[in-house]
Amino acid sequence: MLNRFSYSLLFYLLLPLVMLRLLYRAWRAPAYARRWRERFGWFDASCLQGKAVIWVHSVSVGESIAAAPLVRGLQQQYPGHQLVVTTMTPTGSERVKAIYGESVFHVYAPYDLPGSVARFLRRTRPQLAIIMETELWPNTVAACHGQNIPVLLANARLSERSARGYGRFPALVGPMLQALSGIAAQSEEAAARFRSLGVEAARVWVTGSLKFDLPVDASVRQQGVELRKQWLQQQANGTRVVVAASTHQGEDEQVLSAVAQLETPPLLVLVPRHPERFSSVAELLEKRGLVFARRSLGQQVVGDTRVVLADTMGEMLAFLGAADVAFIGGSLVPTGGHNMLEASALGVPVVSGPHLFNFKEISDQLLAAGAMLVVNDAAELSVKLGVLLGDEPERQRMGAAGIEVVEKNKGALQRQLEISGRLLEGQRPPFDDYS
Repeated sequence: MLNRFSYSLLFYLLLPLVMLRLLYRAWRAPAYARRWRERFGWFDASCLQGKAVIWVHSVSVGESIAAAPLVRGLQQQYPGHQLVVTTMTPTGSERVKAIYGESVFHVYAPYDLPGSVARFLRRTRPQLAIIMETELWPNTVAACHGQNIPVLLANARLSERSARGYGRFPALVGPMLQALSGIAAQSEEAAARFRSLGVEAARVWVTGSLKFDLPVDASVRQQGVELRKQWLQQQANGTRVVVAASTHQGEDEQVLSAVAQLETPPLLVLVPRHPERFSSVAELLEKRGLVFARRSLGQQVVGDTRVVLADTMGEMLAFLGAADVAFIGGSLVPTGGHNMLEASALGVPVVSGPHLFNFKEISDQLLAAGAMLVVNDAAELSVKLGVLLGDEPERQRMGAAGIEVVEKNKGALQRQLEISGRLLEGQRPPFDDYS
């Protein structure tokens, strides 16, 4: 039976393979070759000495963006504390630096090895650890628990598939979940799955998703308007803009095929999910003989440009603000989907593939409100895009429905700030309010 001792032993035995995987990823994305020492808890934290620390861990880009309202809220609520924000990926690291600048201390999270975690905690000495969504590691949680550091699983989600996976290792997962100070679940379905794994009901609260609290200010909307104007100034009158956001390998081809079948071609803005794929997607566009403009190179959209390859970071909201319709990737391949609320918050109709298990509760709400469509393949995507692009009233209706869903579900930020604050101050969180 896999318990924490055997898990740690197995991790140490597999460490050479972990390092080989890191080398492979570094070959595809050179940023992975840098700052290896941080992954083992070795880094200079002298600037943290004497400071009260709150640690927030968000594994990658999506979680980093979702965590932003919570981090900023904690900075305002506890100005005397230093926020330490960790990620596991270079893209997540870049987003943290872009969002917060020097206002937080950023470092890679340690591998879940007892020694690495101990070094990390010794250097940072957090008074509260906040782990975003599902990034649970047995040794990390146990080490915090052993040092009386409260651990909150914030914005927590747990798919049915993940719950089944956890359930196969009760000797490992059970103690880890019991060591959590609390779980702020995105939905009642997620909360029920945590309870079914043995977490007492008094430590699970349904707070909603922080993703609904994403601030979209007037400047972002204006950026979208300016981008659209810039892109379409040399295009044929009436050209529509389709943004394919966060696409994965095997999905770009389907999106391109779907758009190619349209009688009136739109301008496609293709946004690959991972930066290491930017060059391979450019090669795909070249092989298909498509005229395209690379955003990173500042190439201009001209009359015969069919695709904008959005190979930059941090501009997703502006891209979506320029769109007539948004396709959200990770859904025509079995990845589980990506955040569709950014488009909905901007009033953009959403189209998605069928693989939505990572965003089931959110997608269910958008589907029920008529703010989103689901397609099964490239042929169906082409049909739905064709209908939507030719029906402005329907696009406006879907966009308005999306905004309404977002506005109706706001409030998770305040709830999770209150829970975080009470844990930080050693008080009992308001169980009855959110259970």
